[in-house]
Amino acid sequence: MADPVTLGLNAGPARVSCWQDDELVRGLQDGHERAYEELVDRFQQPVYNLVYRLLGDAGDTYDVVQEVFFKVFRNIHHFRYQSSLKTWIYRIAVNEAHNYRRWIFRHCGKQVTLGDDGDAQRGYRDTVPDLGPSPFDQALDQQRQALIEEALSAVSPVYRTAVVLRDIEDLSYEQIAEILGISIGTVKSRILRGRESMRQKLAERLQRRPALEWAPQPVE
Repeated sequence: MADPVTLGLNAGPARVSCWQDDELVRGLQDGHERAYEELVDRFQQPVYNLVYRLLGDAGDTYDVVQEVFFKVFRNIHHFRYQSSLKTWIYRIAVNEAHNYRRWIFRHCGKQVTLGDDGDAQRGYRDTVPDLGPSPFDQALDQQRQALIEEALSAVSPVYRTAVVLRDIEDLSYEQIAEILGISIGTVKSRILRGRESMRQKLAERLQRRPALEWAPQPVE
């Protein structure tokens, strides 16, 4: 059998899939090569995009994505349908990205913020009404999107992960809570604080362009 991890990681856009999650999981668990190809076709680009936004380096991202698919293939027999396949794979991807960041910190001495940043103490969690679209909904042109991506890369990894999963991946609060292993209230707190951090980082760049200003979207 061909190496399943390298079957499609350098391929073009994923094909539209006709496989249901349960069919795909059964095929993977039975060791069918076509199922491995299907999994890579379906998830290679979303997983790469997610990890890249968490790490910000293409080379590091490629290494981590390879490890993510290895972990998926090795652990697919433990999948018990307690979540969607996408949520399960995203949980592995987020954990691998965080593990890689910790490894870089230990071995290269790069300072990284990884711990809980006091979500519960700030009082943000269930109190602020929804005022409008997220920063990504406001990104109407390439220059604005580039500014937002730059600001996102500077946000603390704890908050960046929650913002990426919500505003880019469009996952529900429940899915994000499951992926990160935290409460829905903490998910909302991290999203709000990540958006606020982005707003602060964009403020100087945007102050000469009032039309681009935006307010952070509080959580429901």
